[in-house]
Amino acid sequence: MRISDVESFLNGKFPPENALEYDNVGLIAGDRDSEVTGIVVSLDLTSKAVVAAKNAGANLIVTHHPIIFGGINNLTTDDYVGRTLTELIKSGMSVISCHTNLDLTEEFGDLAIAEKLGINNAKPLDGAVCGVVFDLNYNNRITLKDYCKEVALGLGTSGIITINNPDNYVSKVFVQGGAFDEDSIPAVVKAKVDTVISGEIKHHICVALDEMGINTIIAGHSATEQAYLPKIAHLLSDKYPETGITVNYNNEVSSIL
Repeated sequence: MRISDVESFLNGKFPPENALEYDNVGLIAGDRDSEVTGIVVSLDLTSKAVVAAKNAGANLIVTHHPIIFGGINNLTTDDYVGRTLTELIKSGMSVISCHTNLDLTEEFGDLAIAEKLGINNAKPLDGAVCGVVFDLNYNNRITLKDYCKEVALGLGTSGIITINNPDNYVSKVFVQGGAFDEDSIPAVVKAKVDTVISGEIKHHICVALDEMGINTIIAGHSATEQAYLPKIAHLLSDKYPETGITVNYNNEVSSIL
């Protein structure tokens, strides 16, 4: 099995043509003709991810976020991008990124976040850029304050930000991982959502949604999207059962499937 085989497999699951215009997906760096010795799945290509690959004997890192956006004028060890890519290539490794082409594949994106929150009946919200919606099934209504605690626990985040009254009630939730796209607001309003969860939400958007009676929960970009990693790892493990798959989290905890 070569790097190109994994690239083709991932392209089939997350078609590059589905990526947003600004994005950069697919094989970002490396040799697609190299034999795969192991795979590390990581949210970002970082020095820690490269170390995790070395420790696992892996030569392929599959990330969500691409390390290169747009053009670059040089590649030197003067900055983080240059240092990381230089070390990656010197170590004989490659990196493949599945970003917005994965975001738009709900099963591996926002549905994964809902599952981390203990929700199994979430469904894509029509009209939203991406994201899923679900009803909370509580016998008694839950306050925003208490639900924020549940979100923090479910996503393993170190903190939650909300500008809303903590005594507001939560019943219908919209989840969009990473950063909230304001183009999704009309769909959220139409669906009568009362709470939006995302990794990042601009303050003026939080204020506008509050004026519409909609709570916002900011859980952290990394915390929301790290929910994707186990699903990507299992996808690769099912396809390549003889290949070692390592999940590298930003908190430096790695697990091997």
